[in-house]
Amino acid sequence: MTGISLNKGGNISLTKAAPTLTSLVLGLGWDLRTTTGADFDLDASALVLGADGKVLSNAHFVFFNNKRTPDGSVEHSGDNLTGEGAGDDESITVNVSALPPEVDKVAVIASIYEADSRGQSFGQVRNAYVRVVDAANGSEVARYDLTEDAAGETAMLFGEVYRNNDEWKFRAVGQGYASGLTGIANDFGVQL
Repeated sequence: MTGISLNKGGNISLTKAAPTLTSLVLGLGWDLRTTTGADFDLDASALVLGADGKVLSNAHFVFFNNKRTPDGSVEHSGDNLTGEGAGDDESITVNVSALPPEVDKVAVIASIYEADSRGQSFGQVRNAYVRVVDAANGSEVARYDLTEDAAGETAMLFGEVYRNNDEWKFRAVGQGYASGLTGIANDFGVQL
């Protein structure tokens, strides 16, 4: 089953679309458009943010070297070095029912590992997407396909799961960063 397809800036109430949702999987996937033969490694990561828009702590920056938050409510599946094969290349599980009350949103990011030294950007990536899947039954609730050209950008804020009163929602963001993962991390208060 395919979920609701979102455009950039669009959002969906996960609580209304999947009333029994307690845990979700943010699946990211991509294909390479062009390659120089060099390895091309995209990495998914998540930032667990408070109401001030900053990470709760450095331990709330979830990526291949820090696979879970201290309370285990957000967990990374592990690093896929090539993006080969069908389906999600990397995923992040968010147990929304276990997120502490101070969590306002979980931002999901994809970045290109060593993009500058390899001369790579999102302009060389095609069919990039993020999808929200109900972890309990595997059904896709929502999907955002990145369509715009991001020729100079090395990291992308794909979307965010956020709390709105008593509801959990997902927003398709699609904001590129030429400053890579470091630039996004700095913007959200991660101390590198």
